[in-house]
Amino acid sequence: MLRRCRPGGRPGGRPGSRLRGRPIAVLAVLGCVASLAVLPSTAAAADTIRDNQQWILNMMNVPAAWQLTRGGGVTVAVIDSGVNPDVSDLAGSVVTGPDYTGVSTKPSNPDWGVHGTWMASLIAGHGHDGGDSGVIGVAPRSTILSIRVIPDRSDPHYGRYSHEREPDIQNSLAQGIDYAVSHGAKVISMSIGYSAPNGAVKQALAGAYARGVVVVASAGNSGAPGGTSDAGQAPESFPADYPGVISVGAVNEAGTVAGFSSDNLSVQVAAPGVSVPAQGRDGQYWWVSGTSPACALVAGVAALIESRYPDLAPSLVATALTSTTTDRPAGVYNSQVGFGIVDADAALAKAAKLAHDPPAPAG
Repeated sequence: MLRRCRPGGRPGGRPGSRLRGRPIAVLAVLGCVASLAVLPSTAAAADTIRDNQQWILNMMNVPAAWQLTRGGGVTVAVIDSGVNPDVSDLAGSVVTGPDYTGVSTKPSNPDWGVHGTWMASLIAGHGHDGGDSGVIGVAPRSTILSIRVIPDRSDPHYGRYSHEREPDIQNSLAQGIDYAVSHGAKVISMSIGYSAPNGAVKQALAGAYARGVVVVASAGNSGAPGGTSDAGQAPESFPADYPGVISVGAVNEAGTVAGFSSDNLSVQVAAPGVSVPAQGRDGQYWWVSGTSPACALVAGVAALIESRYPDLAPSLVATALTSTTTDRPAGVYNSQVGFGIVDADAALAKAAKLAHDPPAPAG
């Protein structure tokens, strides 16, 4: 059975659903604002997973985009807490990169790669048992490059990590970006956030743009009361607030901005981020909420574009995403959902116009 939890660890669910399990700590890094709170679950039947995914895929118009591409030939770097390559719905689709955290937690530890595995499944999940069971990601034929730069808060060494100097911690992110670029990533997905900018990270991002890499980040989960500034907007979160990064806010099934989603001027687009089914590093299925899953879903759409139009510049990929949204706010833009909810099929059509070249073979 899938489990759901609102940010902050308070469980909820449909009437009559059984809720069991213990809360998992929220992922955080020195003021990290890209966080998730979820509850563990028992395994769900295949049709239950796909049924719970349909509103997400339909809201983003993903099935229509799959008529053109499923992301083949594209590597998406998930810079996060690590990805378990052995879970059923990611088997054969994960390349494991370096661990820059400086902690000695082994990948076999059940608290290693919790958050990162969820995110990877939303991008490149391909299901199992012939693909008809489990989670299917937005770009199910893409490859995940897992780069670990942050431990989950439940990691046994998180306490020591959290006392490291902030420049050292952010230098790990810069190293992760550089590694992703040098090892063929066309898209970088970062469902993490820091409270301050860093020169090394900004330089690494400049290198990514120069090499044609699309960078997507979560806007942050500081939209709840107490998380906003006196001016009414949430504090800035980096890397979402760096120039050139596609910053993603979260909406619910009704298309309404999620209460936790950070409201600030970095937000460019929105995607589902409330009760999103994902596969965990334990192989079980979870409902996850936050701007983290919203970021991963948009990174999947970017992978579809890169698969079909591999030479399209990052700025034009951003244009394709932001100019074709649905549920565009009054006045075209606002700081909660940016330009609106990403539409994968329309973004691909816009990318075709921007590319001015014959598309790559279907991926």
